Amino acid sequence: MTLTEQVAKNIIIKLLKGEDYRIEIVTLINAQFLQYSIDFFKKIVDAKLKNEKITTDWYKKEFLSSDLTSEEIAINSGLNKKTISNMYNSATREIVIEASNTHYDQLYNAISALVDDESDFSLTLTIKMKTVSVELNISESLIVINTLAVKRAALRGGLWSTAGKRVEKPLMQTLCKLYGVSDSNYAVKLKGKSDDDESTFEREIDFYLVEGTNNHKCEVKLMGKGNPESADAVIARDSKVFVADKLSETNKNQLDSLNVNWVELRNDNGYKKFSEVLTNLRIPFSLNGKYDDAKLEQIFKEIF
Repeated sequence: MTLTEQVAKNIIIKLLKGEDYRIEIVTLINAQFLQYSIDFFKKIVDAKLKNEKITTDWYKKEFLSSDLTSEEIAINSGLNKKTISNMYNSATREIVIEASNTHYDQLYNAISALVDDESDFSLTLTIKMKTVSVELNISESLIVINTLAVKRAALRGGLWSTAGKRVEKPLMQTLCKLYGVSDSNYAVKLKGKSDDDESTFEREIDFYLVEGTNNHKCEVKLMGKGNPESADAVIARDSKVFVADKLSETNKNQLDSLNVNWVELRNDNGYKKFSEVLTNLRIPFSLNGKYDDAKLEQIFKEIF
């Protein structure tokens, strides 16, 4: 589950234009989910045909098989590994398999009870592939629907989280290049520092603007308006610059009181406030920040 470079580029372009970038993530979620659904249905056809003479639970035999990865087993049982980790404080393969089987049995029993209670209701899911077709009864159909729902939720959580992390540094690099900031005046990671030398918060720093011996920490959050995490993150990491998608007036007042430079991208030409940040931090720059498609494409070729 990774964010493609093209999606990252599209997000940066929308942020520079002051537009909502979220449709890019939603489109990616839809594309990956629909492809997963088609592949999953194909596997169901194969499994059902292979086990058509087996009267025991063919779904459990095929889709909770120990031959699968722990992530596949968890999803197929109606869970995800993060949930299992939260429940058991661990997500080792053994625990995932045990938790998945336990949950699947509980899910199967709950569905069976529901089907018995709703005896007047009927549902048959027919899957056709070329000249072959299989039918799933109501219990089997509900299990499949639940699995797809869990998978979409897992994709959604993973891609939204990935979006911010994958875009933060390229966004800051793009801003620096649009304003002609020298490579010596910014850094994705401080030179000469290994991961072992850095604290937990230090490893989470998104970007640095460098002026002489001063390494100004920059925080990037593609968050919604009014998110209280903004000031907390800045305080914890002693950041000097905060770049966000949207900021509430409370956020802005908090940041001003902390003497933190901020940029709110969801404004007309909101990114242009970055020149004010550079001036305040005495970071030299040689351009006015204007761009066109060709300019951005050139920058993206250097970054990605």
